[in-house]
Amino acid sequence: MPYFDAASAAPLHPVGRQALLAALEEGWADPARLYREGRRARLLLDAAREAAAEAVECRPDELVFTPSGTRAVHAGIEGALAGRRRVGRHLIVSAVEHSSVLHSAEAHEALGGSVTEVGVDRTGAVAPDTFAGSLRPDTALACLQSANHEVGTVQPVAEVAEACRAAGVPLLVDAAQSLGWGPVAGDWSLLTASAHKWGGPSGVGLLVVRKGVRFAPRGPLDERESGRAAGFENIPAVVAAAASLRAVRAEAAGEAARLRELTERIRTRVPALVPDVEVTGDPERRLPGIVTFSCLYVDGETVLHELDGAGFSVSSGSSCTSSTLTPSHVLRAMGVLSEGNVRVSLPPGTPAEDVERFLAVLPGVVAGVREKLGAPVTAGGLRGADRGAGESGAPTGDALVVDALGRRCPVPVIELARVIDDVPVGGTVRVLADDEAARLDIPAWCEMRGQEYVGEEPADRGSAYVVRRTS
Repeated sequence: MPYFDAASAAPLHPVGRQALLAALEEGWADPARLYREGRRARLLLDAAREAAAEAVECRPDELVFTPSGTRAVHAGIEGALAGRRRVGRHLIVSAVEHSSVLHSAEAHEALGGSVTEVGVDRTGAVAPDTFAGSLRPDTALACLQSANHEVGTVQPVAEVAEACRAAGVPLLVDAAQSLGWGPVAGDWSLLTASAHKWGGPSGVGLLVVRKGVRFAPRGPLDERESGRAAGFENIPAVVAAAASLRAVRAEAAGEAARLRELTERIRTRVPALVPDVEVTGDPERRLPGIVTFSCLYVDGETVLHELDGAGFSVSSGSSCTSSTLTPSHVLRAMGVLSEGNVRVSLPPGTPAEDVERFLAVLPGVVAGVREKLGAPVTAGGLRGADRGAGESGAPTGDALVVDALGRRCPVPVIELARVIDDVPVGGTVRVLADDEAARLDIPAWCEMRGQEYVGEEPADRGSAYVVRRTS
């Protein structure tokens, strides 16, 4: 069964598996003890640290192992903010950071700190000048991911790091998605990563704090891992994480070129095979294995279920697949379509045949879901006669009103598409909806369909989204 969700967790690399089994035999003892078993465990831990530091391009004594990538992020942000509390309590993050960064920002704000969230363009990238413009005299820390976990866009870390360095502000880089492909460029100050993203075991994170960066660990101090990660080290997992990182780096150049070709194949052929699709993320500055696209008039949860039934494991940023029924914060920040979102993230070693079979299966899956939902079947949307009896479309004044209250994505957009041809050019449609995704998907539909999005108006329930027919 093709596994296309490596951005969530990559399969354990064979080298990492071998190292894990060997370390279970040799690395079980306390590395702080001086007897033979403890010394052997210490040697394994030190060797793993040196290997990981070489991959990161930092000093071994700047790197500690944490119980997860999320814990590395939390510890890094908390420690950096505490270390620079005399400077101020201002934190900068991008709008598309991993949730672990955004949750840390929320906690900081709840404790009285201030947070600036830097927006992104439609490709998901920050503008270095905009990021630099957010720096203030009281800025204690700035955070920017090396590459986005949902759409694959690579961020301009080196340029942002240069601006931060000039302002005397440390930059923390979340390198979870990119570290397996290569070191992070630029004069960053702190870095975090997670082993299960590059084919290591879960439960191992990295936290790097450069020498000279003011850092004050939070919580009770521990003698292990320089006081920055409390608790007994999971040496077998750490050894496997370092071994797998070294192995994927050795294969990175050739595998990156191969996966780029496969993802480019998906980027170019999906819009040709499936009508009404928006491919998201930067077409050039992107990770090798990630490609994301969104399909109009599609229930994302059903698409993922149907693809799973066809043998493909993919993920989604669609609100239809979320327990909160809110669209991905990444897609929302980019201002792109969220409904029917599919993220394909190929692990190293993915055969080209699996991608070809995915491209063969996808059009039928999307068409089947659209048919079940009664979605438009032509590029311009369904004709007025194709609407079922009793469906929305009652005129009020000079506008047609679509009542989609209580209905979830993608139904509000489908109902809009059903009636747009029933108003004259220049006329408007008011879509009443209380689904959070409508705030993102109706403007995205207008851009894709060449109609004018007038704006959002208050309503007794939910909101009224006003669309003017232009063609």
